[in-house]
Amino acid sequence: MNIPSLEGKVDKEEWQLRCDLAACYRLVALYGWTDLVFTHISARLPGDQHQFLINPYGLLFEEITASSLIAIDQEGNKLSESPYQVNKAGFVIHSAIHAGREDAGCVLHTHTRAGVAVSAQKGGVLPISQQSTFVLASLGYHDYEGVALRDDEKPRLQADLGSANFLMLRNHGLLTVGPSIADAFLAMYLFETTCQIQLAAQAGGELTRVDPRILDGVAHSVRTQTEGMGGAFVWPALLRKLERADPSYRH
Repeated sequence: MNIPSLEGKVDKEEWQLRCDLAACYRLVALYGWTDLVFTHISARLPGDQHQFLINPYGLLFEEITASSLIAIDQEGNKLSESPYQVNKAGFVIHSAIHAGREDAGCVLHTHTRAGVAVSAQKGGVLPISQQSTFVLASLGYHDYEGVALRDDEKPRLQADLGSANFLMLRNHGLLTVGPSIADAFLAMYLFETTCQIQLAAQAGGELTRVDPRILDGVAHSVRTQTEGMGGAFVWPALLRKLERADPSYRH
């Protein structure tokens, strides 16, 4: 790829957002949550014009850089020059969530094997791990309606997510919402780990469920574990990991 750097050509706030979003794409690749080029992570640009950054369609997540990210409007139309296209069909889900949730600074969607497998189970997420309690405290479900190509699905996506931060797309995959990129990533880490643990536990015999009363105190537990910082608590360590692996995301 020969994409000129945008550092110094966009304001500092947008550049930082671009670096964080590119890092998020690279971390999703590093943790093995990708589905070739077919999912998205979107981040809301500063301001009140409902503009977003998203991946150039056709690049692997491990190839994405801060400068290659494309600015788009609420309909998925490109607002910045790029030799790559935007997958408008893939943005149906993201545009719905961003429009319905003003607090959605970042929307992260995956098609992992574990996530799709649990999304196909009638019981959905089971309260059988500490990780699952964090997810269950803020979880919605959305029934499968085929590949998300139609705008008429948007109101149902918005209603099913509601005020939750985790959305299980039945027979499809996982989605997380966060006020920041770091928050959405940490939420997806918990969601994905929850699904992996559930599948492993189901293969091993009878399950022990977490006492429902424990779920009531989960919000306090999360704040305590992250010292009230949410995803920002772990984000610097994740960036250090990424820097050791490949710092080219900052181009």
